[in-house]
Amino acid sequence: MPFLLLLVLLTTSASSFSQNKAPDDSRYIQLSGVVVEGDSMKGVPFTSLVIKNTNYGAVTDRDGFFTLIVKPGDEINFVNLSYKDAHYTIPDTLKATHYSIVQIIHKDTFTLKEVSIYPWPDKEDFKAAFLKLNVANTDLDRAKQNLAAEQMRELVRGISMDAYGNYRYAMQQQYYKMSYLGGYPPNNLLNPMAWAQFIKALKSGKLKIQ
Repeated sequence: MPFLLLLVLLTTSASSFSQNKAPDDSRYIQLSGVVVEGDSMKGVPFTSLVIKNTNYGAVTDRDGFFTLIVKPGDEINFVNLSYKDAHYTIPDTLKATHYSIVQIIHKDTFTLKEVSIYPWPDKEDFKAAFLKLNVANTDLDRAKQNLAAEQMRELVRGISMDAYGNYRYAMQQQYYKMSYLGGYPPNNLLNPMAWAQFIKALKSGKLKIQ
């Protein structure tokens, strides 16, 4: 009889111990939510979520949504480049198995020191490269060359009139005839300006016998 009583006590104690040490699945919570930017309230994609002091976490999708299994009291760190780190702690008194949050993160600005990169290792190499430098013409020099009078005349000589040019020339000739309609046109033999242009052209060699 004493042996049977001892066996019952040991069985009851073992059963009670196993119940106290069994994992409580109800303490795990499915945390869902979205990470948004503080200024625009738009979802921030590819934000890393890490449970503090663990190797577990998640990453938000392209719209900023995430889901993660946590426990009450866990601290979640939100990390994203160009944004300030954010932290959220799961309430200890939370009893629900599903929990949703909206985590706001703010932009962060990194100010880097100015770095000047030169292709020369020292001043002597820079001096040698500077002395050998072939300085090209400036934009103003190239514009003057392109607008040189002689070059422009050579270009114009080889260009025939287009339809608009022919139309203007025909209209000018018609207006000229209409202006002297009923009379005689002026005689350039007595025009001193015409003689001056003729002499100038003759001296410059523009008048040639074909």
